[in-house]
Amino acid sequence: MHQSGKRGTPYGSRSQALKSRINLLSFKEPNRIEAGCDEAGRGCLAGPVFAAAVILPEGFFHPQLNDSKQLNLKQRELLRPVIEASAIAWAVASVDPEEIDEINILNASFLAMHRALGQLKIIPEFLLIDGNRFNPYPGIPHSCEIRGDGRFMSIAAASVLAKTHRDDFMLKIHEEYPSYLWDHNRGYPTREHREAIRAAGPCPYHRKTFRLLDDQLSLFN
Repeated sequence: MHQSGKRGTPYGSRSQALKSRINLLSFKEPNRIEAGCDEAGRGCLAGPVFAAAVILPEGFFHPQLNDSKQLNLKQRELLRPVIEASAIAWAVASVDPEEIDEINILNASFLAMHRALGQLKIIPEFLLIDGNRFNPYPGIPHSCEIRGDGRFMSIAAASVLAKTHRDDFMLKIHEEYPSYLWDHNRGYPTREHREAIRAAGPCPYHRKTFRLLDDQLSLFN
């Protein structure tokens, strides 16, 4: 089995490390190369959906590693370089709004995961997928794990990478379209985001098939 990183407790106290090990499992089955996969941005009105695939080494842990939704911005930003430096392999990929509108958000989420898996420098032997459905990736068996980002380290790590890489993208396009306040809402359907859509209309980064306003199915019809 491929391994990288140091053993021991480099991040936090022994009690914190023990808590992390109790809350998050290192692997579903030992002695095989498992990649955790998760997505970010599925419920947004604008921007791509991102997904990450992460293979962690045996012995890896971080006391703050958890489902990215349970972490604050500072914690996610701390974890991202640790994960990227420690992982045996990791990759992040996305599916843009036009593709989302064409194949629907569920299939777009699966496609983003497939694209991330295709970029891994090491081929995993098994996939841990956050959620209850997945389009099988050719040649690699998988397991769908409900709330897996709060149960497995590799999925939690993938959730952090998908979220932080997507946030960076939304901050970049916020500079192009500042009126939608993507620096605050990251494309999610907040009241301020919908008010901006009502005032300025949608832009090319908005998902045409989504309900952009509460009282209108689509502004593009």
